[in-house]
Amino acid sequence: MSHKELERVALLEKIKCKKLTQVKAAEILNLSKRQVIRLYAAYKQFGAAGIVSKRRGVRSNNRLPQPKKDEVAKLIATHYHDFGPTLAHEKLVEQHHINLSVESVRQIMLATKLWKGKKRRHSSVHQMRARRMQYGELIQIDGSPHAWFEDRADSCTLLVFVDDATGKIMKLHFEEQESCYGYMDALRGYLQQHGRPLTLYSDKHSIFRVNAKEAKSGCGETQFSRAVRELGIDLIHANTPQAKGRVERMNATLQDRLVKELRLQNISTIEEANAYLPKFIANYNRRFAVQPALDVDAHRSSIPNDTALDQILCKRHTRVITKNLEVHYDNKIYQIKTPGIGYSMRGAKVSINDYKGKVSLLYKNKQLAYEIFYPKKRINPVVDSKAIHAHMKKRKQWKPSNDHPWKRTAATTAPRRADAR
Repeated sequence: MSHKELERVALLEKIKCKKLTQVKAAEILNLSKRQVIRLYAAYKQFGAAGIVSKRRGVRSNNRLPQPKKDEVAKLIATHYHDFGPTLAHEKLVEQHHINLSVESVRQIMLATKLWKGKKRRHSSVHQMRARRMQYGELIQIDGSPHAWFEDRADSCTLLVFVDDATGKIMKLHFEEQESCYGYMDALRGYLQQHGRPLTLYSDKHSIFRVNAKEAKSGCGETQFSRAVRELGIDLIHANTPQAKGRVERMNATLQDRLVKELRLQNISTIEEANAYLPKFIANYNRRFAVQPALDVDAHRSSIPNDTALDQILCKRHTRVITKNLEVHYDNKIYQIKTPGIGYSMRGAKVSINDYKGKVSLLYKNKQLAYEIFYPKKRINPVVDSKAIHAHMKKRKQWKPSNDHPWKRTAATTAPRRADAR
């Protein structure tokens, strides 16, 4: 008998011994008086056995038929063998119109050994931080290198932007590797879709922060942090991965869900994956996003035009114009074409904006026309080492004569002492 049934038997025994009224017992058990009367009648007739439910040990009338279980198990084993119960349940509803509860799917997968229950881990204790109040107030960003296409293609990196207030995926972008240009492309797409957020929250990767303590050149900021500053967006660096745990947890979720979605869609290239991501983002946010504490959008809708964005989202360098009106950059010579004002530009500083090899020169915020020249490279002839050794052996060695200064003894060449005279 359960603890609840034992408690009822004890109270019913007190009623039988006239130590407790049925009304008082109903208040203690939180039951109606009529239900207590029924229980007392069953107790007087059958004893403690009358309190035990008659449904105990009897199968539920709503149990799933065995053929249905076999059908579900076959579908999961064929199409979703490495899926978790929650994701398998979603695919059964979407693709096969089989609407079972997640727990029913989990029990079927456990019975057929398609799923193994995970042991609860004792996680480390970290200080909790409340979500930001407004949508777009804080965006956590990170890169996740992974075998996103499994064995269908090489590994690549997914750049992830997550809103702290709602948990929404704001932007996903595939790149071959985590790079400054990749984050700039992802940020451009973010700005065009949502506007300018208030703050970006990143780790201490060298893309976002100058980590070299001995660095003397530059202004103490990276190309990405300089671009973010010019856009009027704050950039915060997390000291630990747990500090930006929302995007870290999102990486783990995407490495499970997105990998399987790309497999089902038979996607194996970065271009196809980037084209599919908006559909995945919309579906994910519809399921899992939460409402912010304040129904306010903190994004700023005013963003620079495409031309201005090109001058911001790039790598910027400074060079000095030579007396020949040349600028040397990336092993190339940029000959400036400026009729009329050329002499006044000698020794002036010019800004070089480089975006994946597309270079523009700016002088006093005006773009300069130029022509590219490639300096001639000095090519040293390749000489066989064996030929050099043979030549050295054939070379006649010169020997000085006996009366050569090198041959003189120390006694003849050394100056005489004064007392030796």
